[in-house]
Amino acid sequence: MRPASTKLRLVTLATVLLPFAGLVVAMILLWHVAFSWVYLMLLGVMYVITAFGVTVGFHRLFTHKSFQTSKPVELVLGVLGSMSIQGPLLTWVAVHRRHHHHSDDDGDPHSPHLHGDTIIATLRGFFHSHVGWMFTKHPDNLDHYVQDLRKDGLMRAVSALFPLWAVLGLLVPAALGGLLTWSWTGILLGLIWGGLVRVFIGHHLTWSVNSVCHIWGGRPFRSNDESRNNLLLGILAFGEGWHNNHHAFPTSARHGLRWWQIDLSYIVIRGMELLGLARAVRVPSVDRIEAKRADA
Repeated sequence: MRPASTKLRLVTLATVLLPFAGLVVAMILLWHVAFSWVYLMLLGVMYVITAFGVTVGFHRLFTHKSFQTSKPVELVLGVLGSMSIQGPLLTWVAVHRRHHHHSDDDGDPHSPHLHGDTIIATLRGFFHSHVGWMFTKHPDNLDHYVQDLRKDGLMRAVSALFPLWAVLGLLVPAALGGLLTWSWTGILLGLIWGGLVRVFIGHHLTWSVNSVCHIWGGRPFRSNDESRNNLLLGILAFGEGWHNNHHAFPTSARHGLRWWQIDLSYIVIRGMELLGLARAVRVPSVDRIEAKRADA
């Protein structure tokens, strides 16, 4: 496995940061014109609940089974994750399990490291890992990765109803925008900021775990791939950016394994456990963590 080239690192940095910088500038320039505290609230609340639907639900619960919970909680997490508009539940889980099975090797659906060393290949590798992989055909055996979930009628239903959840993810902030401002403009701006912009941010942060966290960051653990811990995405992606930790201990509900590694998704899971909403929460022992360190 070759480490990421300097070219790939620079391309990744520019491509990920520039769109977000442009969005922040647009929000500032549009303040009191087409953006305000109402739409900031809708953007923030919709992002937080749907992002936790992905990180706590789609990823740590359904994909890796790092904890257990009741059927009503599974339904809520499945619906919220689907409202992020990242694809049906079963497809999302299958692709991610395949990624772990072939991480940064042939068969990985979104590795940035399998495309060559030229400038064009570098650009192609980043684009593929960040978003291009979604335009490729899924392998015929993808269903093999979710046979356990297919036996669960609730999971099949949540996945099959993905179009409904996606539309609700746009209509809910639109309706709230209209109610909070009592205007048609509020409906439109609620749709834009709490719906479309929120989806854009959620998509790019999730995709950045696929791309950035296999290029930029530290690798404290042996993981047989190029997964890396990235501080920025560790915070913005609610703990998903501690990606090397995750690949070293994929079934762990806790990705931020050090006290300073902020992991909001694990805090939510821990809170659920204290409230009796989660059980059998899986976290590696201190001995397992120390044994797998790269310098051990």
